[in-house]
Amino acid sequence: MHKELMVLVTAMVPISELRGAIPLGISLGLPPLESLFIALLGNLLIVPALLLIVRPLFTYFKSLRALRSWVNAYEERAAHKMKHYRKYRLIGLFLLVAVPIPTTGVYTGVVAANVLKIEFRNAWLAISLGVLVAGILVYMLSINLIHLF
Repeated sequence: MHKELMVLVTAMVPISELRGAIPLGISLGLPPLESLFIALLGNLLIVPALLLIVRPLFTYFKSLRALRSWVNAYEERAAHKMKHYRKYRLIGLFLLVAVPIPTTGVYTGVVAANVLKIEFRNAWLAISLGVLVAGILVYMLSINLIHLF
């Protein structure tokens, strides 16, 4: 169970998310499909909680002089990532999360949904579908790299 917990927690952590969790699970000896499902579970579990806490948390952080500039900069980065997708809102949010490159996962998607003021249900759906697509892409890339070696 220790390996599974490592994969689950890695999928919940910013930056690595499932992009790091799937290859980690495979490298730990878990079957690739099991690694995929555990990573998806971990990454999907945090979406509702993040959607519920980001807006009030950022509002609170902005009230603290020490954190105001950091929160503003983080929101600006998320808005910048969304500038190409802003016109399409939900499809853009989905694509932002679905493309498995660094800094475009659940955490950035939640902040982007907050910046774009997308309601909870729609943001949850777009981000969750993006996680599923990103997970499948990382899984396919991971198993194909294994076959190369």
